[in-house]
Amino acid sequence: MCAEELAVEPLAAARRLLGATLWSGPVGARIVEVEAYGGDPAGPWHDPAAHSGRGRTPRNAVMFGPPGRLYVYFSYGMHTCVNVTSGPDGVASAVLIRAGEVIAGHDIARGRRPAARTDIDLARGPGNFGSALGIALADYGTDLFDAESPIRLELGPEITDASAIGVGPRVGVSLAADRPWRLWLTDSAAVSAYRRSPRAPREKSA
Repeated sequence: MCAEELAVEPLAAARRLLGATLWSGPVGARIVEVEAYGGDPAGPWHDPAAHSGRGRTPRNAVMFGPPGRLYVYFSYGMHTCVNVTSGPDGVASAVLIRAGEVIAGHDIARGRRPAARTDIDLARGPGNFGSALGIALADYGTDLFDAESPIRLELGPEITDASAIGVGPRVGVSLAADRPWRLWLTDSAAVSAYRRSPRAPREKSA
């Protein structure tokens, strides 16, 4: 397993991450829901909803770098959202981790997420995922395939059964809201609820 497996177009990278395990110290979570994001107009996957959609900035620079790096940002000033960069080096794209199932380090995760009613709720939703794993802005740019890294990604076997993966529109974005780039494992109870942004225009019917 290596970062080059994620050096592919956004949806393929998102599919590859489903079922993978992200480790942050002793806490591990199986990834069960993701959203793919592309990049700027100069790239092959222009995505106006992506942080990189208007070009490179200091905040999104890691999205333009090698695949398999950690892109972390604050959402609404309080939630740490966790993304894995994808695509070839120099081409912006990343996959947002929306939900996971904690498989190790439950006590630590519960301490970080005291409001979670059950273990299934520990890492359900992108902000909760980041909180349960204790990932912070300081972890921005971490190489997830470095064996010495405190945060590591272990890819699982590729999922070949199409019925095992649900596909739908992305959550909470006002641009390109109907792009079917949200994927999830259909057998997981930890998948988050779909909420369409009230600012997202409805696509006109043909």
